[in-house]
Amino acid sequence: MSSDDRTIHNLALAGFMGTGKTSVGRLVAGILHFEFVDTDEMIETQTGRRIAQIFTEDGEPAFRKIESEMVRQLSCRRNLVISTGGGLILNQDNLDSLKQHAWVVCLWASAETIYHRIRNQTHRPLLQCPDPLARIRELLGERDSAYRQADMLLNCEARPLREMASHLAYQFRSVLPLTETPP
Repeated sequence: MSSDDRTIHNLALAGFMGTGKTSVGRLVAGILHFEFVDTDEMIETQTGRRIAQIFTEDGEPAFRKIESEMVRQLSCRRNLVISTGGGLILNQDNLDSLKQHAWVVCLWASAETIYHRIRNQTHRPLLQCPDPLARIRELLGERDSAYRQADMLLNCEARPLREMASHLAYQFRSVLPLTETPP
């Protein structure tokens, strides 16, 4: 997709669980005076069920279908910072849809950093296994090519949240003149 085909008016944060999409996203939204939305929270609100429950009862394919519907709904909205689920952009249609209206940034961290951040969280259905660190490495490997299709990759291992948010807001504003005037 060429930049000529895009009308960027949203910022989307992608990346693996535990990379800071929600924390950084809320801060960037405040800086830009945008609304913050989290696709996982939207799914839980609209379905009345937790993500883990959807995975358990209906399976991952059903969850991914709901997730794709969320992406379609967001395409009509403006001035959003969108925190996506860790696997959302693995579906090329989801990524293509996001790129029509959003500048997509992938937050990145090593498997060890991610494991350290989320090891005590029980609401991560993909990590309910005997060796979560090995599973994180496996999933990162599977997702690498999708994550690299983002407009920008940002290492979030050792940077303070506010520094990352300020950097993203600055970078996002630098993209906007190509498409429209910022708010």
